[in-house]
Amino acid sequence: MNFDFSDDQKLLQQTAREYLDEHAPLSVCRQVLESPKLYSEKLWKGAAELGWLGAAIPETYGGAGLGRLDLAVIAGEVGRALAPVPMLSSVYVATEAILLYGSEAQKRKYLPKLACGEAIGCLALAERPGQNGAEGVEAAFRKGALNGTKAPVLDGEAATFAVVVARGERGSTLALAELDGVKRTALRSIDPSRPLARLDFDGTPAEALGEEGRGEAMTEHLLDRAAVLLAFEQLGGAERAFEITKDYTMHRYAFGRPIASYQALKHRMADHWCEIELGRSNAYYGAWALSTDSAELPVAACLARVSANDAFDRTAVDMIQMHGGVGYTWEYDCHLFYRRAKLTSVILGTTAAWRERLLTQLEKRAA
Repeated sequence: MNFDFSDDQKLLQQTAREYLDEHAPLSVCRQVLESPKLYSEKLWKGAAELGWLGAAIPETYGGAGLGRLDLAVIAGEVGRALAPVPMLSSVYVATEAILLYGSEAQKRKYLPKLACGEAIGCLALAERPGQNGAEGVEAAFRKGALNGTKAPVLDGEAATFAVVVARGERGSTLALAELDGVKRTALRSIDPSRPLARLDFDGTPAEALGEEGRGEAMTEHLLDRAAVLLAFEQLGGAERAFEITKDYTMHRYAFGRPIASYQALKHRMADHWCEIELGRSNAYYGAWALSTDSAELPVAACLARVSANDAFDRTAVDMIQMHGGVGYTWEYDCHLFYRRAKLTSVILGTTAAWRERLLTQLEKRAA
């Protein structure tokens, strides 16, 4: 049994890392964060040319025809670079939604544009603080029109269309809506390199995505799939934060010794290494379940999501503390990792909500 990525996937990982090292240093993330830009258009174009955006899209629809394992490898490198591009919204969610639930006409309309970066998708789910799923949504989808407000929506300003969770005539439903003419309002985000928006739908033309009335189950499955891919992004960020912190503590001296030699820091670094490796193990489990369409995906996704959240959040927090006073300054990059860790820990639902989902799934399995 093979517990590792293939040689081709490792080559893909190396190529992605080399490209991002050259074209997406942390200064690119900072530039987007400090400017009105919604994302790095240059980097997004480069990702499209390399086939990353269409990695999971079949060649018949203009994609690279690779697979979810390859996409997971790419996600890890995107997270490591803190790349300011809408991969989560457009690739992990919108593309997956159309691949899973789209009609043939919808696939032919959207997938080629998604693969080349011409179209950007987003998920319009939340309507109030603390909402972690499709239950209780109030936005309405009736007779081909959407009405209601969604906030916060990740990449809502940059997106050209949205996958909207709404109440249809037969119950909860997913709908596809073009965002031309939709009122979009920028919201404050803890990570301005990954902007949020409010979308106000007022009779917006839309079409059903998949079977009407199954929106809650479809949304939950979609979130499971996105959670696995986002876990690889989070672990990439956690690993990079860990490396930067280790390098700093090895070269920062206090009382004639590197501060990394003191037990208080060594023990914390060891804890973070263990958290990252635990997260990696769970993410690999999730990637296997995702790539094989295993019935274990709901459990695997919860494990990947919770462990990646914990690893990235704790590593980013201690990154600031171990850098001492300079860790709190704008000039150092620590806050870039902290911001990304905090945003990604809630954007698909809170850690507490995913832990609750894990308990529910384990109870179902036991029953």
